[in-house]
Amino acid sequence: MTIQAILFDHDGTLVDSEPEHHKHWAEVLSHFDVLLEQQSYKDNYAGLPCEMTAINMTSHFNLAIDPLLLAERKNSKTREYLSQAAFPLMPGAIETLDYFYDLGLKLAVVTGASREGINATLKFHQLDKYFSTIVSKDDVKTSKPAPDCYQLALQHLGLDVHQAIALEDTEHGVKSAIAAELICLAIPNEMSLSHDFSAANETVNDMLAAKRWIIANHLS
Repeated sequence: MTIQAILFDHDGTLVDSEPEHHKHWAEVLSHFDVLLEQQSYKDNYAGLPCEMTAINMTSHFNLAIDPLLLAERKNSKTREYLSQAAFPLMPGAIETLDYFYDLGLKLAVVTGASREGINATLKFHQLDKYFSTIVSKDDVKTSKPAPDCYQLALQHLGLDVHQAIALEDTEHGVKSAIAAELICLAIPNEMSLSHDFSAANETVNDMLAAKRWIIANHLS
């Protein structure tokens, strides 16, 4: 079938947000005298939904706090950041969005994060026109790496799994897309280079390389 849609992950794929997320988590954990090294964040937590990260951290660091409260403390710091700024776009994001949008493909944001960050991105960078649907963790019972977010996005778009390609930057995101039986293109960034991308259909260096791969393999 001809590809009719491109499904973009948000954090780390469309926007360079993972360094900021690491900073917020590090600030939260510092109150428990825990030092969250960047490499540890990269290897274990980049790309995971906030609540899942909180559960893992509470167990790993033996924290005397409910995971949901820990997640809320981190989310509060992120909301504070987003009230004053937005995550910067990844290099090549606008060019890629423009190209596929002008071709008439349907575009979607499919994220395991909350809707707040996406709304800030769309507003600050004026991206609303590009996307036919937005699916976040707030819209499903189980977030990434489960397939629910992608399955709901396909339902919203009225498309079969073979008619769309997912773009992801983390191992957890790739697992979600593959579990939904989608073609998945991995675009590792500096925060996710150590992840295992063997499940992806292809791994490329950046967004523009992803654009070229899709053109060469699915649109030519």
